[in-house]
Amino acid sequence: MGVLDIISELGTKSCHCHLHHHSKLVKKQLQVVEIKVKMDCEGCERKVKKSVEGMKGVTQVEVEPKQSKLTVTGYVDPNKVLERMRHRTGKKAEFWPYIPYDVVPHPYAPEAYDKKAPPGYVRNVLQDPEASTLARANSFEVKYTTAFSDDNPNACTIM
Repeated sequence: MGVLDIISELGTKSCHCHLHHHSKLVKKQLQVVEIKVKMDCEGCERKVKKSVEGMKGVTQVEVEPKQSKLTVTGYVDPNKVLERMRHRTGKKAEFWPYIPYDVVPHPYAPEAYDKKAPPGYVRNVLQDPEASTLARANSFEVKYTTAFSDDNPNACTIM
């Protein structure tokens, strides 16, 4: 192996490393991460807020203790925000599972209705396509509800 071979090999290795390093510098998109975490007092609020404030990429942190909600805005990974908050505070937390009740077709379906939800919110069941079909009615119930439907041409009519 000659000197030129060694130099060309080093050149390709350094170039390869540079390209590999450059691919890690992909910019993250602006995210709004909503987390449900129970906060009993002002000390809990401060602890939850401080746990994510110093995180790289975080631009704004809002705490709503009455709704048990933490909102983090920034160029961050949602899973990392959740894990950091759990680790630093020792509290049980999950991503915000609620949406406004007027968005859900059947807000009082057993899967959507939640007593612990803040006022005006229900569980997010829009991700499950079967959840909105007649509030999860089984085939027996569907058969009897469509028996008197105006949309069914073979429906029974009572006069």
